[in-house]
Amino acid sequence: MPHPADARRLVPRTDFVLAEPAVAQAVSRLGHESVKAAVQAAQALARAGEISPDDVVASTLAALPERSTTLTPVLNATGVVIHTNLGRAPLSDAAVEAMRAAAGTVDVELDLATGRRSTRGRGTLAALLELLPEAEAALVVNNGAAALVLATTALAAGREVVVSRGEMVEIGDGFRLPDLIASAGARLREVGTTNRTTLADYEAAIGPETGCVLKVHPSNFRVEGFTSAVPVAALAALGPPVVHDIGSGLLRPHRLLPDEPDAARSLADGAAVVTCSGDKLLGGPQAGLVLGRTDTVTRLRRHPLARAVRADKTTLAALEATLRGPRAPVWDALEADPDRLRARCDALVAALPEGLGTTVPADGVVGGGGAPGHTLPGWAVALPESYAAGLRLQPRPVLARVERAHCLVDLRCIPEAADPLVAQAIRTVVG
Repeated sequence: MPHPADARRLVPRTDFVLAEPAVAQAVSRLGHESVKAAVQAAQALARAGEISPDDVVASTLAALPERSTTLTPVLNATGVVIHTNLGRAPLSDAAVEAMRAAAGTVDVELDLATGRRSTRGRGTLAALLELLPEAEAALVVNNGAAALVLATTALAAGREVVVSRGEMVEIGDGFRLPDLIASAGARLREVGTTNRTTLADYEAAIGPETGCVLKVHPSNFRVEGFTSAVPVAALAALGPPVVHDIGSGLLRPHRLLPDEPDAARSLADGAAVVTCSGDKLLGGPQAGLVLGRTDTVTRLRRHPLARAVRADKTTLAALEATLRGPRAPVWDALEADPDRLRARCDALVAALPEGLGTTVPADGVVGGGGAPGHTLPGWAVALPESYAAGLRLQPRPVLARVERAHCLVDLRCIPEAADPLVAQAIRTVVG
């Protein structure tokens, strides 16, 4: 290595380094200033004699992250199809492409034929109504909780929301239904008990102060045994508008999830508004859907809060592509063939050092608060429990689940083309 004094003279200039093809490509991905800072750090190392001047470009590239975001793509080997901590539903290629196209300048709120302002996301709303003719109108907001808050705010601010005690749920991360309703400026009127609520309980509570009746699918738990609940049709006959939060976003009944409420049946039974998420069983981006009668949805759309919770253009694009495009990946995972899962697990075991992994029965779950207690028959590769941590720390992390003192690698939610990546990650942990 040259003497430090000589090395300083040999250090390539900043503009020369930035012009190197690999560095220039990094600039387009990460931005000029962050790459320039990496170049200057490498130049400083060369001037100090810690690296050769010839290594400035390589040192610059080695110091740069692969992406301009700290979010890391993860292979979901947990067997939980809709995993909230992993961003819930993975988007289809069509939805990803739609988001990319919408990231520029688009006619999200403009009628190109007239040049005048138009309904925001009209194509997305039309796609929803085509798939769900039971709904007269639709509105898209930024998440499911926002849809529920908007509905209760517009219909019952300063008044009462009548709800069963058995449906006073916590939806995750400490967010509780009573707190959400209170934030809307409404008063909760609880009726019935934890396990049993009757029509008479609702009838006794409804009065001049009733803004709406709220029915909530208790999505992430089940109460069994001595129970009773009142169906939407009976609630709708009481008079006040019924808001039904179905949670997971199932638009129509599905044979795989017979006990999961769906928007079509709820609207047909008389609900004024159905609210749900777009990034669960619907398989789209994070969004909140408001579906229902024209007068009620219009009331919500015109409320000042609607502006604060509206969905952005990329969300609207991805949601429309999900509704109109190919089947969402969520359903590939939900309907995965157990025999095929077993064959993939056997192939994965064969690709590992002999005796390391074993194919074992392992049920998957819907996740995301959907279909509590419903299991999805399948298989997984059982590894030593200690492997779970190592797999999470790979360049392409693999998130497995720990169960019965084993690390279980479940391929249900992993595209088959990515199986070799899982095998490589495990071999890397082995060393």
